[in-house]
Order: sequence, then C-alpha cells, then structure tokens
Amino acid sequence: MQNQDQEIYFVTIVGLILGLLLVGFIVTALYLYQRRQRRQELEVERLKDMYEKEALRSQLEIQEDTFKTIAQELHDNIGQMLSVVKLTLSIVPVEKEHVAYEQIQSSQQLLNKAIFDLSNLTKGLHTDRIAQIGLAESIRFELYALKKAGILQVQFSLDGTEIELNEQKSIFLFRIFQESLNNILKHSKATTLVVHLSFSEELFTMEITDNGVGFDVAAKRGSANSYSGVGLKSVFNRAKLIGADLSIDSSPSKGTTIWIELPLEKE
Repeated sequence: MQNQDQEIYFVTIVGLILGLLLVGFIVTALYLYQRRQRRQELEVERLKDMYEKEALRSQLEIQEDTFKTIAQELHDNIGQMLSVVKLTLSIVPVEKEHVAYEQIQSSQQLLNKAIFDLSNLTKGLHTDRIAQIGLAESIRFELYALKKAGILQVQFSLDGTEIELNEQKSIFLFRIFQESLNNILKHSKATTLVVHLSFSEELFTMEITDNGVGFDVAAKRGSANSYSGVGLKSVFNRAKLIGADLSIDSSPSKGTTIWIELPLEKE
C-alpha cells in the first residue's frame, strides 16, 4: 500500500512537472512567436518608411533639378531678351519734347522692374546660390526683395554664428521658408512678417511669424502628423527628410507661427 501511494505521489509530481514544462514551453513559444512577429512588423514598417523617404527624396530631387533648369532658362532666354529690349529702347532717337519720350521712359522703368523681379526669381530657384552665400543670407535676400516690393513689413534677426550645413539640409530649409512665405502671401492677409534664426552648437531653429488671419490647426490635421493642403504637406515632408521637427501654432484671427528645429550633428 505504501509503495502504491509512493507511486501515485511520484506520478503526480512527474505529471505536475511535465504540465509545468508544457505550459512553460507553450508560453515561451508564444512569446518567441509574438516577438518574432513584432520584429517582422517593425521591419516592414522600417522598410515602408525607408521606401517612402527614398521615393519622396527622389521626387524632391527631381523638383530641385527642374527649378534649376527653369532658373537657367529664365536667365539665359527671357532675361537676355528683356535686356536687349531695354538696350534697344535706350538708343531710340527721340527728343525729350516728343510725345513718345515719356512712353519710352515709362517702358524702360517697367523693363527695369521686370529684369529685377526676374533676377530675384531665378536666384530663389537656383540652389547654387544657396550653397554659395549660405542659408541665412539667402533668407535675408528674399525678405529684402519682399520689403522693397512693399508687400509686407519684415523683420529679420539672427542669433549665434551661422554654422555651415550640408547642401541638402540648406536647400530643404530654404524651401521650407519659401513655401511658408508663399502660404503667408496667398492665405494669411498679413501685414507683418518676423523671421528669426538661431544657431547653437547642437541646434538650429527657424521661427516664422505673421500677424495674419490664422487658421484652425486641428482642422487642417487629417490624421497623426498628416496635414491637408499641398503647402503644409510639402514643408512637413521636407522637414522629415532632414530629421527636423516642425510645429505650427495658429488660431483664427491670431496669426501663425512656424517653428523648425534641426539637431546639428558634428560632421
């Protein structure tokens, strides 16, 4: 009887151990399966994100090449034709007393403005200029042209010493500024624009503020980190590609502020 009890006890213990081992095996197998599945999901997300970034990068590179081609064509063809017309008008033998004299003078003034505006346009489109004079000076030049045209009152400030960024980051930041400026001119009805740049050893920031009509940021945001409107999508896409954080603070009748923060890596 005692031997039988011992056998039952032994079988029970062995059964419990085997049961625990089986449960442990199942739990471990489920854990490993879920971990492997999660790794696969993360890898799929990583590859998808990488593919989207590469596709977007290629699209923006093509866009930059197109801008450069357009700028060159405008300079070489339209710019030269305007200069020839200006020269032709300047040598037309017309006396000051003649009725056509004032018309020629007026036409020359219009041509001068057209040549000046065309020059500003081509400089804004051409990426080589950004690389030559730097991001801050490129932005300052755009604001100067805007101020001279009397479209907006502008204020520009720079904190710290400008740190030379790589070409892609400089171009993308400049395009973000241009797109923001374009949105302001098209939609904000602003009268004042304030642009502040700041360089430190670890961080670059750009702040663009207008006193326009503003908008409901939440209404523009379709889903997480996704905004409606080509302009907003463009600035967010460019910021994402260079690892910059971009945020917008706006509300109806209270203007808009755009912040861009770019961590600076020691290259």
